[in-house]
Amino acid sequence: MLVGITAALVALLFVGGAGAAWATGMLDPLLSGSMFAAEPDGCDEPTELVIVADPTIAPVVSAVAETFDEASDGCALTTVRAQESADTAAVVATGTGDPADVWIPSSGAWVDRMTATATSLGRPAPAVSVGLDVASTPVVFATPAEQAASLGEAAPGWGTLFTGGTRMLLPDPEGSASSLAALASLAGIADPDDPTQLAGAMIELGKTIPASTDAAFGATVAAAEPTMAIVTEQAVADYNADEPMEQLVAVYPAEGTPAMTYPFVRLPAAADGSDDAESDAADTTEDAAADADQADPDAWTPPTRAELLTDLERAISDAADVLAAHGFRTADGSGELDAPGVVAEPVATFAAPAGADQVALLRQWGVLTLRGRMLAVIDVSGSMLDPAGNGLRRIDIFQQAALGAMQKFSGEVQMGVWAFSTARNGDLDYEELAPIGPLADAAHLQQIAGIIASLPERLGGATGLYDTTLAAVQRVTETYDPERVNSVLLITDGRNEDANGIDLDTLLAELEELQDPLQPVPVIMIGFGPDTDFEAMTRIANATGGAAYSATEPEDLGDVLVTALSQRTCRPDCG
Repeated sequence: MLVGITAALVALLFVGGAGAAWATGMLDPLLSGSMFAAEPDGCDEPTELVIVADPTIAPVVSAVAETFDEASDGCALTTVRAQESADTAAVVATGTGDPADVWIPSSGAWVDRMTATATSLGRPAPAVSVGLDVASTPVVFATPAEQAASLGEAAPGWGTLFTGGTRMLLPDPEGSASSLAALASLAGIADPDDPTQLAGAMIELGKTIPASTDAAFGATVAAAEPTMAIVTEQAVADYNADEPMEQLVAVYPAEGTPAMTYPFVRLPAAADGSDDAESDAADTTEDAAADADQADPDAWTPPTRAELLTDLERAISDAADVLAAHGFRTADGSGELDAPGVVAEPVATFAAPAGADQVALLRQWGVLTLRGRMLAVIDVSGSMLDPAGNGLRRIDIFQQAALGAMQKFSGEVQMGVWAFSTARNGDLDYEELAPIGPLADAAHLQQIAGIIASLPERLGGATGLYDTTLAAVQRVTETYDPERVNSVLLITDGRNEDANGIDLDTLLAELEELQDPLQPVPVIMIGFGPDTDFEAMTRIANATGGAAYSATEPEDLGDVLVTALSQRTCRPDCG
């Protein structure tokens, strides 16, 4: 069932503690029918098993493994290593790191990301074997209890990220599978005929990117405005188990939510049995079995490594009480939780999109959240006073779009502003209004907002397009920052009208001479209104590896800007 936000949900904060306690022997019923029950004498030497588990589920695996080893009568000795799934994916893809039998990541998408990493390095995909999902947890919106109580029955959903209204924090999808699943959920409900809808939501989320779930929780609690962190139900239960001063409530998206499942992945040696230790153990087991068969055909033989792993896999997936004690549901989403801030009963979930699709979304996210360094060059010629419809002038429409666009940029972006027309600054067609600086600097951001507000007072002259474009590229090239994506964003409503400046062919030749493949400075040209020279704009953009865009109606300017930002890595061949 879908779970709304009610006053009763907030009461969950005051019910129960960290959940059911782990008790030795809890797994005895699970193991009573296993291979271990048949042989009281056990094994002479244990088989050492190594499991690498995501830190969120490592405590569960350790608890189950401890009882598993005890029940094995000396046949199994399991070591559990906690390691971030992103790190393990990289290690497995490159074939480095300490050997292990099994990997339990926080999502099956990590297996696809591991494969994609290996392919990008020119390596064959590791021969892993994906087995059962052993646990699950739904993606939720986490928020302080007081704010959750104010929601009443108006539970927000994934569509909220398109409409705004509540600030959402998304931990970096590069390291968070739940964040990537959240982006996939957005993509699933986005309008397929409006690519700017998903891109715009990603840009908004990219304004602040917490490095981890813990960082997202800290920012959510400290925020002065209503804020939610997009995390997992298990993360909320785990956070509240430490009894912080201000606990969080899990808000369950109105449309349902993806379930994060933790697969039991056999790594290459365990998947194909090709490692020397396994082969030696197999030989020893076969010899022992042969001797035993000669003495007694019904004699018990020690379990193989593969058999031990299969039993351990089943033991973890069946340990519902242990999973619940650590905030997890079972693999199929069932099980009750007794933890503050989350609902006890299972909630409505859907399978997360295929890992390959999520990897593709991660590329789009990376494009939209690139750390940029941009010089914005704005046309302030007299034609900007021309009417644009609805009783507004072109400059009015531009101001609205520019202020909206400013709100989409991350604080990681650096931006400067020039204005241009003709003879703006002595003989120059351009005027520097703000140097390139970080938008995270509140004073710099306020300066740019003030410039946008003052644009109507700056209008006059004709359009000095070519001289200005060349000067802007020269400035960004001279001050190039190799750690950022350097570019020029030029917005105009007209065509070049400076009879005393350079012509188009001269501009193109100069731009070609300035181009350095190691230090590219693409020019993104946006024209709006009916008077632009789109052919010339396209030639200028192509000469720099940039792109030209046209907003037929000035009010389309905001959407065109989102498109320009979302196509930064496909130019000049964007579809």
